[in-house]
Amino acid sequence: MATNQTALDAFLRHKTEIDEMLARIQGLSDAHFNVHPDDVHWGHVGDLAHHAEQLRRITDAAFHEGEHAGPQGTRSGQ
Repeated sequence: MATNQTALDAFLRHKTEIDEMLARIQGLSDAHFNVHPDDVHWGHVGDLAHHAEQLRRITDAAFHEGEHAGPQGTRSGQ
C-alpha cells in the first residue's frame, strides 16, 4: 500500500497546486485582469483570448470535450 499512499500524496500535491492557481485566476478575473475599462485596448483582448484558449484546452481534456471527446454519444475514459 506504500505505492498507493505515495500516489495519493502526489495527487493531493498537484490538486493543491491547481486549487491555488484557480484561486489566483479567479482573483485576477474579479479585478478585471488589472485593467480599468477605460484603458482596455486590443492587446488586452488578445491576452484574454490566449488565456481563454489555454484554459479551454485544460477543460476540454478534463471534461472529455473538444478534441478529447470520445465517439459521438460517449465520453472517452468512462
